Amino acid sequence: MKDDLISLFIDDEMGLDDKIEFVETVHESESFAGETIDLLHQEKILTSQWVTRMPAREIKARQSMFPRWLQFRPVLAFSTVLVAFAALLFLYRSPDIKPGMLDLESNMKNQVPYRFVIYRPDIRKAEIIGTFTDWRPIRMDRLSSSGYWAITLNLPEGEHRYSYLIEDGQQIADPTVMSREKDDFGGVNSIIEIKRAI
Repeated sequence: MKDDLISLFIDDEMGLDDKIEFVETVHESESFAGETIDLLHQEKILTSQWVTRMPAREIKARQSMFPRWLQFRPVLAFSTVLVAFAALLFLYRSPDIKPGMLDLESNMKNQVPYRFVIYRPDIRKAEIIGTFTDWRPIRMDRLSSSGYWAITLNLPEGEHRYSYLIEDGQQIADPTVMSREKDDFGGVNSIIEIKRAI
């Protein structure tokens, strides 16, 4: 709980009860106060050196998800996707298969919470898209007037690609993640590896 208090304090997300608990804890524990001050110094360094230009870095070309023989035949590719969608729709609507039969509970056990944060005080809306959202946008929360946008999602272990959508549909990679690749649509996605803590 103490680590959460420090995070809430630094991100300016505290309610009045949290502020009272934070001040009481700082006065009771010298180690807690020291840890808070150390993290505030670190945050000051990070926020005073915003990245204005990314270093030159080679971006890997993304492998297409379609087999080579489908890549240059758009009509065939579209009809293949349409048939696959129709088959999934049929299976979903089949009386023998119910949505609850997918073991969602066991899937939740294999997921790890991951917090995405972006600093963009100049925008009014931020969303995240990625492999873990089936590339559907999910709205991020504005953290008061701090300029930060955040969301915590439960992600399965493994490699994930994502980017942020800001106003006017502009897609941007996560400026804090250096591992990236170009996608099939001319954009750039960030890549993260999620592992369960041992």
